[in-house]
Amino acid sequence: MSLLFHRAVEHMEIWSASSDGYSFVISFENLTGPGFRGSPGYVASWRPFEQSRGAIRVIGSPFKTFAEAEAACTIMLSYLTSEN
Repeated sequence: MSLLFHRAVEHMEIWSASSDGYSFVISFENLTGPGFRGSPGYVASWRPFEQSRGAIRVIGSPFKTFAEAEAACTIMLSYLTSEN
């Protein structure tokens, strides 16, 4: 099982992927400049498709690299789907 992230919003650092009933988003935050404000790094979050609730931040966010955030999302997906 793997997540294939694609850029979700043009001109912003936001990527999304979905698999097995879950949606994942990675966004880049920084203290200044365009985009989201927050601690510098890549913030990963997830939410189930069938529930209309806010996203849940992946533990460890923000990550220093996109690859670290992507790996954390894949691990979270494995955990979520192993409980079913």
